Amino acid sequence: MSIENKELRKAGLKVTLPRVKILQLLEQAESDNQHFSAEDVYRALMESGEDVGLATVYRVLTQFEAAGLVVRHNFEAGHSVFELEKGDHHDHIVCLETGEVIEFCDDVIEARQRQLVAERGYELVDHSLVLYVKPKKG
Repeated sequence: MSIENKELRKAGLKVTLPRVKILQLLEQAESDNQHFSAEDVYRALMESGEDVGLATVYRVLTQFEAAGLVVRHNFEAGHSVFELEKGDHHDHIVCLETGEVIEFCDDVIEARQRQLVAERGYELVDHSLVLYVKPKKG
């Protein structure tokens, strides 16, 4: 049984060709350090000759999110991108000109956030940090 089939079954999802193909695309995107929108997934499927509709892509990505297989990020107004849930925490840098998404983790930033929360009498449960950037001129 393929890794994709095992992951789908473990998440409680029936193994279907669209689900397997979309999961394979997301795994490839992960190895290339990319974040895909539903449209990116649809376009990649079309380019590889797969006959999967855009509505199916949206439905499968929503199912994957509900099952904990993927994480949805809303970096720009109304524009969601997806990445596989790896169980590790990281933050993002998003280039406003190119749309490139760069993952990073900084122990100093993480420690400072926990400190700020503790000073106010709270415990940090989760957070999301996105830095929006543009290339330096000159």
